[in-house]
Amino acid sequence: MSNQTSFGQKLKTYLRHPGSFVLLLLVLLGAVLTFTVLIFLIAYILLKGIPYIRPSLFSLTYTSENASLMPALINTVIMTLLALIIAVPLGIFAAIFLVEYAKRGNRFIDVIRLTTETLSGIPSIVYGLFGLLFFVNALDWGFSLLAGAFTLAIMILPLIMRTTEEALKSVPDSYREGSFGLGAGKLRTVFRIVLPSAVPGILAGVILAVGRIVGETAALMYTAGTVAKVPSSVMGSGRTLAVHMYDLAGEGLYMDQAYATAVVLLVLVVGINTLSSVIARKLTKA
Repeated sequence: MSNQTSFGQKLKTYLRHPGSFVLLLLVLLGAVLTFTVLIFLIAYILLKGIPYIRPSLFSLTYTSENASLMPALINTVIMTLLALIIAVPLGIFAAIFLVEYAKRGNRFIDVIRLTTETLSGIPSIVYGLFGLLFFVNALDWGFSLLAGAFTLAIMILPLIMRTTEEALKSVPDSYREGSFGLGAGKLRTVFRIVLPSAVPGILAGVILAVGRIVGETAALMYTAGTVAKVPSSVMGSGRTLAVHMYDLAGEGLYMDQAYATAVVLLVLVVGINTLSSVIARKLTKA
C-alpha cells in the first residue's frame, strides 16, 4: 500500500512539471524498447538455431558434412584465456599506478588517459591490420592463436584499465586512511584493502572484455586465421566461434549450422557472465 502511495505522489510531482513528465515518458519508452529488442534478438536466435543443434555439431573433427563447431569452441576458450592472461595484469597494474601512485595534475598521466580513450575507440579492423603487420609479418609468428591473443589483448587493455580505474576510485578514502592508521604501508594497503574492495568493478570490466573477445571476428581473421581445427600449439592457426559462424554464413551453404553456432555462442557468453557474477559475490562476502 505504501509503495502505491509513494508512486502516486511521484506521479503527481511529475505531472506538476510537464518537462519532467516528458523526460519520464522518454526514459520509460527507451527502457521498454531496449528490453523488447533484446528479447526479440534472443528469441530469434533461439528459434532459428535450437532445431539444428545436433550431436554432429560437437564432433572433435570438422568436416564439410558435419560443420562441427567444437574445434572453434575450444579455440575460443584458449584465445580468451590467453588474451586475459596478457591484458588483465597489465590493465590492473596500470590502473593502480594511475589512481594510487601518480600525482594529480601530471601531464604524462593526462597523456596516458587520452591515449587510453583513443585506443578504446579504434575499430577492430584497424587492430586486425596492426596485428597482421606486426605480429604475423614483422615478428614472423604467422597466422596463429598467439598473434590473435596479443591483438585482442591490445584491444581490451583500455577497457580493463578504465573500468579498474573507476572501481579503485569508488573505494572510500576512509579505507585507505584506516589502513595507514593501523601502520600498513602503501603497497599493503593497495593489495590487501583497496584492490579486494574493487573486485566487483574489476570483474565487470573483465566480463565486458570477455564479451568483446568472444564476439570478435575482424581482428582474428587477419591474425589467427580461419583454419577449422584445434592447432597443436599456440603458434598454429585456428578459428574461434564468431569467425566460424561468419564463415558458415558467408559460404551460404551452412546457414542452419550458423544459427546453431549462434545459440552456442549466446549460451557461452551468458554462462561466463553468470559465473563471473557468482565469483564476484563470493569475493565480496569474503
